[in-house]
Amino acid sequence: MPYLPQSATRRAERTRFPDVTPVVLRFNDGGRAAGTLQVISVTGGLLSVPRPLRQGGVAKLMFLTRAGSVLGVAEMLSPLTWDQQPFRFVSIHHDDACRLQAAIQASKERDTREHKQIKRELSQLENFRAW
Repeated sequence: MPYLPQSATRRAERTRFPDVTPVVLRFNDGGRAAGTLQVISVTGGLLSVPRPLRQGGVAKLMFLTRAGSVLGVAEMLSPLTWDQQPFRFVSIHHDDACRLQAAIQASKERDTREHKQIKRELSQLENFRAW
Protein backbone atom coordinates (compact mmCIF):
# COMPACT_ATOMS: atom_id res chain seq x y z
CA MET A 1 0.00 0.00 0.00
CA PRO A 2 1.46 3.40 -0.92
CA TYR A 3 1.83 6.08 1.66
CA LEU A 4 3.32 9.51 1.91
CA PRO A 5 6.52 9.81 3.93
CA GLN A 6 5.71 11.50 7.20
CA SER A 7 7.26 14.87 7.85
CA ALA A 8 8.51 14.84 11.39
CA THR A 9 9.75 17.57 13.65
CA ARG A 10 13.10 15.79 13.54
CA ARG A 11 15.05 15.60 10.31
CA ALA A 12 15.12 12.14 8.73
CA GLU A 13 18.38 10.21 9.05
CA ARG A 14 20.56 10.60 5.96
CA THR A 15 23.39 8.49 4.65
CA ARG A 16 25.70 7.89 1.72
CA PHE A 17 25.86 4.31 0.52
CA PRO A 18 29.40 2.89 0.23
CA ASP A 19 28.85 1.72 -3.35
CA VAL A 20 27.96 3.81 -6.39
CA THR A 21 24.17 3.53 -6.62
CA PRO A 22 22.70 4.10 -10.10
CA VAL A 23 19.21 5.61 -10.25
CA VAL A 24 16.68 5.47 -13.08
CA LEU A 25 13.91 8.06 -13.35
CA ARG A 26 10.81 7.60 -15.50
CA PHE A 27 8.62 10.67 -15.99
CA ASN A 28 4.87 10.66 -16.70
CA ASP A 29 5.43 12.13 -20.18
CA GLY A 30 7.56 9.13 -21.12
CA GLY A 31 10.88 10.87 -20.54
CA ARG A 32 13.69 9.04 -18.81
CA ALA A 33 16.79 10.13 -16.95
CA ALA A 34 19.61 8.42 -15.11
CA GLY A 35 21.93 9.47 -12.33
CA THR A 36 23.61 8.24 -9.20
CA LEU A 37 22.48 8.51 -5.62
CA GLN A 38 24.64 10.80 -3.49
CA VAL A 39 22.62 11.09 -0.27
CA ILE A 40 19.43 9.30 0.76
CA SER A 41 16.82 9.37 3.51
CA VAL A 42 13.31 7.97 3.82
CA THR A 43 11.94 11.37 2.81
CA GLY A 44 14.17 12.10 -0.21
CA GLY A 45 17.73 12.58 -1.27
CA LEU A 46 20.30 14.07 -3.60
CA LEU A 47 21.14 12.82 -7.08
CA SER A 48 24.14 13.38 -9.28
CA VAL A 49 22.75 13.93 -12.80
CA PRO A 50 24.31 14.81 -16.17
CA ARG A 51 22.13 17.93 -16.40
CA PRO A 52 19.49 19.54 -14.17
CA LEU A 53 15.99 18.09 -14.20
CA ARG A 54 12.88 20.25 -14.28
CA GLN A 55 11.93 21.51 -10.82
CA GLY A 56 8.52 20.16 -9.86
CA GLY A 57 8.79 17.23 -12.27
CA VAL A 58 7.39 14.00 -10.85
CA ALA A 59 8.98 10.68 -11.74
CA LYS A 60 9.13 7.06 -10.70
CA LEU A 61 12.55 6.69 -9.11
CA MET A 62 14.18 3.26 -8.96
CA PHE A 63 17.46 2.04 -7.45
CA LEU A 64 19.00 -1.03 -5.85
CA THR A 65 20.34 -1.30 -2.31
CA ARG A 66 21.94 -4.20 -0.48
CA ALA A 67 18.53 -4.68 1.17
CA GLY A 68 16.75 -4.90 -2.21
CA SER A 69 15.18 -2.68 -4.83
CA VAL A 70 13.45 0.59 -3.98
CA LEU A 71 10.74 2.16 -6.13
CA GLY A 72 9.03 5.40 -5.24
CA VAL A 73 7.43 8.46 -6.76
CA ALA A 74 9.66 11.51 -6.37
CA GLU A 75 9.30 15.22 -7.01
CA MET A 76 12.38 17.00 -8.30
CA LEU A 77 13.34 20.03 -6.23
CA SER A 78 15.35 23.07 -7.28
CA PRO A 79 18.80 21.98 -8.57
CA LEU A 80 21.69 22.87 -6.26
CA THR A 81 24.28 22.91 -9.05
CA TRP A 82 24.44 21.87 -12.68
CA ASP A 83 24.86 18.23 -11.63
CA GLN A 84 23.20 18.01 -8.19
CA GLN A 85 19.43 17.50 -8.04
CA PRO A 86 17.57 17.09 -4.74
CA PHE A 87 14.26 15.23 -4.64
CA ARG A 88 11.56 14.32 -2.18
CA PHE A 89 9.46 11.20 -2.10
CA VAL A 90 5.79 11.96 -2.63
CA SER A 91 4.78 8.30 -2.48
CA ILE A 92 6.54 5.05 -1.65
CA HIS A 93 5.09 1.61 -0.93
CA HIS A 94 5.51 0.28 2.58
CA ASP A 95 7.75 -2.61 1.45
CA ASP A 96 10.04 -0.23 -0.45
CA ALA A 97 10.18 2.13 2.52
CA CYS A 98 11.13 -0.79 4.79
CA ARG A 99 13.93 -1.88 2.43
CA LEU A 100 15.16 1.71 2.23
CA GLN A 101 15.12 2.10 6.01
CA ALA A 102 16.98 -1.20 6.42
CA ALA A 103 19.63 -0.10 3.90
CA ILE A 104 20.04 3.27 5.65
CA GLN A 105 20.34 1.58 9.05
CA ALA A 106 22.92 -0.92 7.74
CA SER A 107 24.93 1.93 6.22
CA LYS A 108 24.85 3.87 9.50
CA GLU A 109 25.97 0.81 11.46
CA ARG A 110 28.83 0.24 9.00
CA ASP A 111 29.89 3.89 9.37
CA THR A 112 29.86 3.53 13.17
CA ARG A 113 31.97 0.35 13.05
CA GLU A 114 34.48 2.01 10.69
CA HIS A 115 34.67 5.10 12.90
CA LYS A 116 35.37 2.96 15.98
CA GLN A 117 38.03 1.00 14.08
CA ILE A 118 39.76 4.23 13.01
CA LYS A 119 39.71 5.50 16.61
CA ARG A 120 41.28 2.23 17.82
CA GLU A 121 43.98 2.42 15.16
CA LEU A 122 44.75 6.06 16.00
CA SER A 123 44.95 5.15 19.67
CA GLN A 124 47.42 2.36 18.89
CA LEU A 125 49.51 4.77 16.81
CA GLU A 126 49.66 7.17 19.72
CA ASN A 127 51.23 4.39 21.82
CA PHE A 128 54.09 4.12 19.32
CA ARG A 129 54.58 7.86 18.77
CA ALA A 130 58.08 9.03 19.59
CA TRP A 131 58.09 11.76 22.23
